[in-house]
Amino acid sequence: MNVKLDRRKKYTRMVLKESLINLLKEKQISSITVKELCELADINRSTFYSHYADPYDLLTKIEEEILVDMYQTLSSYNFNKEDEALQMTEKILEYVADNRNVCQTLLSEHGDPQFQHKVMKVTYDFTMKNWMEIHNADEKVSEYLSLYVISGSLHVLKNWLDNGMDKTPREMAELIHSFTSYGLGAIK
Repeated sequence: MNVKLDRRKKYTRMVLKESLINLLKEKQISSITVKELCELADINRSTFYSHYADPYDLLTKIEEEILVDMYQTLSSYNFNKEDEALQMTEKILEYVADNRNVCQTLLSEHGDPQFQHKVMKVTYDFTMKNWMEIHNADEKVSEYLSLYVISGSLHVLKNWLDNGMDKTPREMAELIHSFTSYGLGAIK
Protein backbone atom coordinates (compact mmCIF):
# COMPACT_ATOMS: atom_id res chain seq x y z
CA MET A 1 0.00 0.00 0.00
CA ASN A 2 2.80 2.44 0.89
CA VAL A 3 4.53 1.87 -2.47
CA LYS A 4 1.26 2.67 -4.24
CA LEU A 5 0.95 5.94 -2.30
CA ASP A 6 4.54 6.87 -3.10
CA ARG A 7 3.94 6.20 -6.79
CA ARG A 8 0.75 8.23 -6.70
CA LYS A 9 2.54 11.13 -4.97
CA LYS A 10 5.35 11.02 -7.53
CA TYR A 11 2.87 10.93 -10.39
CA THR A 12 0.86 13.84 -8.97
CA ARG A 13 3.98 15.94 -8.48
CA MET A 14 5.22 15.10 -11.97
CA VAL A 15 1.89 16.06 -13.56
CA LEU A 16 1.76 19.31 -11.59
CA LYS A 17 5.33 20.19 -12.59
CA GLU A 18 4.62 19.47 -16.26
CA SER A 19 1.43 21.51 -16.07
CA LEU A 20 3.22 24.49 -14.55
CA ILE A 21 6.00 24.33 -17.14
CA ASN A 22 3.39 24.26 -19.92
CA LEU A 23 1.57 27.26 -18.45
CA LEU A 24 4.85 29.17 -17.99
CA LYS A 25 5.41 28.90 -21.74
CA GLU A 26 2.39 31.16 -22.17
CA LYS A 27 2.36 33.47 -19.17
CA GLN A 28 4.06 34.76 -16.04
CA ILE A 29 3.87 32.84 -12.77
CA SER A 30 1.88 35.73 -11.26
CA SER A 31 -0.92 35.01 -13.76
CA ILE A 32 -1.13 31.28 -13.08
CA THR A 33 -3.87 30.12 -10.73
CA VAL A 34 -4.16 26.94 -8.73
CA LYS A 35 -7.50 26.34 -10.46
CA GLU A 36 -5.99 26.28 -13.97
CA LEU A 37 -3.03 24.20 -12.78
CA CYS A 38 -5.42 21.63 -11.33
CA GLU A 39 -7.58 21.61 -14.46
CA LEU A 40 -4.57 21.05 -16.70
CA ALA A 41 -3.15 18.35 -14.39
CA ASP A 42 -6.61 16.82 -13.93
CA ILE A 43 -6.40 16.80 -10.14
CA ASN A 44 -8.47 18.50 -7.48
CA ARG A 45 -7.39 21.55 -5.50
CA SER A 46 -7.09 19.70 -2.20
CA THR A 47 -4.57 17.34 -3.83
CA PHE A 48 -2.58 20.34 -5.05
CA TYR A 49 -2.55 21.89 -1.58
CA SER A 50 -1.42 18.62 -0.01
CA HIS A 51 1.80 19.00 -2.04
CA TYR A 52 2.36 22.75 -2.53
CA ALA A 53 1.30 26.01 -0.92
CA ASP A 54 0.77 27.85 -4.23
CA PRO A 55 2.17 28.02 -7.79
CA TYR A 56 5.23 29.91 -6.52
CA ASP A 57 6.02 27.06 -4.12
CA LEU A 58 5.74 24.58 -7.00
CA LEU A 59 8.03 26.73 -9.17
CA THR A 60 10.58 26.99 -6.36
CA LYS A 61 10.59 23.20 -5.95
CA ILE A 62 11.14 22.70 -9.70
CA GLU A 63 14.02 25.19 -9.70
CA GLU A 64 15.60 23.60 -6.61
CA GLU A 65 15.43 20.14 -8.19
CA ILE A 66 17.10 21.39 -11.38
CA LEU A 67 19.86 23.20 -9.48
CA VAL A 68 20.55 20.25 -7.14
CA ASP A 69 20.55 17.83 -10.08
CA MET A 70 22.81 20.12 -12.10
CA TYR A 71 25.20 20.53 -9.16
CA GLN A 72 25.32 16.76 -8.50
CA THR A 73 25.84 16.00 -12.17
CA LEU A 74 28.72 18.45 -12.44
CA SER A 75 30.23 17.36 -9.11
CA SER A 76 30.61 13.85 -10.44
CA TYR A 77 33.31 15.00 -12.91
CA ASN A 78 36.93 15.53 -12.03
CA PHE A 79 39.00 17.20 -14.72
CA ASN A 80 42.44 18.74 -14.51
CA LYS A 81 42.43 22.54 -14.27
CA GLU A 82 43.51 23.19 -17.87
CA ASP A 83 40.68 21.16 -19.40
CA GLU A 84 38.10 21.81 -16.74
CA ALA A 85 36.50 25.04 -18.02
CA LEU A 86 35.84 23.68 -21.50
CA GLN A 87 34.69 20.26 -20.31
CA MET A 88 32.50 21.66 -17.54
CA THR A 89 30.92 24.07 -20.01
CA GLU A 90 30.20 21.11 -22.27
CA LYS A 91 28.69 19.16 -19.34
CA ILE A 92 26.49 22.14 -18.42
CA LEU A 93 25.30 22.37 -22.02
CA GLU A 94 24.68 18.60 -22.16
CA TYR A 95 22.65 18.85 -18.97
CA VAL A 96 20.61 21.74 -20.38
CA ALA A 97 20.08 19.82 -23.64
CA ASP A 98 18.88 16.75 -21.71
CA ASN A 99 16.46 18.94 -19.75
CA ARG A 100 15.66 21.30 -22.61
CA ASN A 101 11.93 21.78 -22.02
CA VAL A 102 12.24 22.74 -18.36
CA CYS A 103 15.45 24.77 -18.74
CA GLN A 104 14.21 26.71 -21.75
CA THR A 105 10.98 27.57 -19.95
CA LEU A 106 12.66 28.52 -16.68
CA LEU A 107 15.17 30.71 -18.52
CA SER A 108 12.50 32.36 -20.68
CA GLU A 109 10.83 35.74 -20.17
CA HIS A 110 8.14 33.99 -18.10
CA GLY A 111 10.68 32.29 -15.83
CA ASP A 112 11.94 33.52 -12.49
CA PRO A 113 14.87 35.96 -12.92
CA GLN A 114 16.31 34.67 -9.63
CA PHE A 115 16.64 31.24 -11.21
CA GLN A 116 18.96 32.74 -13.82
CA HIS A 117 21.13 34.16 -11.04
CA LYS A 118 21.26 30.74 -9.37
CA VAL A 119 22.28 29.10 -12.65
CA MET A 120 24.98 31.75 -13.00
CA LYS A 121 26.24 30.85 -9.50
CA VAL A 122 26.49 27.14 -10.39
CA THR A 123 28.28 28.07 -13.61
CA TYR A 124 30.70 30.26 -11.68
CA ASP A 125 31.39 27.50 -9.15
CA PHE A 126 32.23 24.98 -11.85
CA THR A 127 33.93 26.99 -14.58
CA MET A 128 34.93 30.57 -13.83
CA LYS A 129 36.51 29.98 -10.43
CA ASN A 130 39.18 27.68 -11.87
CA TRP A 131 39.55 29.76 -15.02
CA MET A 132 40.28 32.83 -12.85
CA GLU A 133 42.88 30.89 -10.85
CA ILE A 134 44.61 29.60 -13.99
CA HIS A 135 44.86 33.10 -15.45
CA ASN A 136 45.75 34.79 -12.14
CA ALA A 137 43.00 37.37 -12.58
CA ASP A 138 43.06 40.39 -10.30
CA GLU A 139 40.47 39.96 -7.54
CA LYS A 140 38.79 43.31 -8.18
CA VAL A 141 38.57 42.66 -11.91
CA SER A 142 37.54 39.02 -11.53
CA GLU A 143 34.08 39.87 -10.16
CA TYR A 144 33.28 42.00 -13.20
CA LEU A 145 34.91 39.61 -15.62
CA SER A 146 33.04 36.57 -14.31
CA LEU A 147 29.74 38.48 -14.38
CA TYR A 148 30.43 39.56 -17.97
CA VAL A 149 31.42 36.08 -19.14
CA ILE A 150 28.69 34.16 -17.33
CA SER A 151 25.83 36.52 -18.19
CA GLY A 152 26.99 36.57 -21.83
CA SER A 153 27.25 32.78 -21.82
CA LEU A 154 23.77 32.49 -20.31
CA HIS A 155 22.32 34.61 -23.11
CA VAL A 156 24.19 32.51 -25.67
CA LEU A 157 22.74 29.39 -24.04
CA LYS A 158 19.20 30.83 -24.15
CA ASN A 159 19.64 31.73 -27.81
CA TRP A 160 20.98 28.24 -28.54
CA LEU A 161 17.86 26.73 -26.97
CA ASP A 162 15.61 29.12 -28.88
CA ASN A 163 17.39 28.15 -32.13
CA GLY A 164 16.57 24.49 -31.56
CA MET A 165 20.07 23.62 -30.33
CA ASP A 166 21.49 24.07 -33.84
CA LYS A 167 24.99 23.12 -32.62
CA THR A 168 26.11 20.23 -30.44
CA PRO A 169 26.91 20.89 -26.77
CA ARG A 170 30.59 20.36 -27.64
CA GLU A 171 30.49 22.94 -30.46
CA MET A 172 28.76 25.46 -28.20
CA ALA A 173 31.22 24.80 -25.37
CA GLU A 174 34.12 25.41 -27.75
CA LEU A 175 32.49 28.62 -28.98
CA ILE A 176 31.88 29.91 -25.45
CA HIS A 177 35.38 28.85 -24.36
CA SER A 178 36.88 30.59 -27.40
CA PHE A 179 34.95 33.81 -26.71
CA THR A 180 35.93 33.66 -23.05
CA SER A 181 39.60 33.05 -23.75
CA TYR A 182 40.11 35.22 -26.82
CA GLY A 183 37.23 37.71 -26.93
CA LEU A 184 36.74 39.34 -30.32
CA GLY A 185 40.07 37.86 -31.39
CA ALA A 186 38.27 34.49 -31.57
CA ILE A 187 36.40 35.60 -34.70
CA LYS A 188 38.07 34.26 -37.80
